[in-house]
Amino acid sequence: CGSCYHRFAMVKAFIQAGEIQDVCARIAREISDDYRGESVVLIAVLKGSYQFISDLSRLIEIPCEIDFVQVSSYGDGTESTGVVRIKKDHDINIEGRNVIIVEDIVDTGLTLKHLCELLSTRRPKSLAVASMLSKPEARKHEALINYIGFEIQNQFVVGYGLDHAEKFRNLPYIAVLGE
Repeated sequence: CGSCYHRFAMVKAFIQAGEIQDVCARIAREISDDYRGESVVLIAVLKGSYQFISDLSRLIEIPCEIDFVQVSSYGDGTESTGVVRIKKDHDINIEGRNVIIVEDIVDTGLTLKHLCELLSTRRPKSLAVASMLSKPEARKHEALINYIGFEIQNQFVVGYGLDHAEKFRNLPYIAVLGE
């Protein structure tokens, strides 16, 4: 139930697991249709997008490779520090390839802007973004998101890979932190 408290007293579910799976299927269909006859490299932004890329990649119907980057701009807080650090770079050569950045959430757009600029210098054939969540109200940097799961209000959310100080990533739904 979307309005009741679940396994953890501090969180309140508002996007259920079934809704998330429906969105993964929709985005996978869109990617498969858009790149029919080609292949893609999915680059997940760790740690938050690990569940999303896992579910999404299994549903994509075209050849794809999976890689990971780890970027940090939050530390242990609930607001961006304003400084983007690359903690782990991707391993697959993306030159001349169709690349899709797979994000858990785009809020201020700072991390995505930085990552798009960096990956563009590596001369991919195309560069697109798939994000489970988007917070347009929080946007401070322009961010083109080609595939959006849900647009949400400017609130701090956890679950389905999203965390607060490394907690709550394992929730199968997306929740708002309680009081």
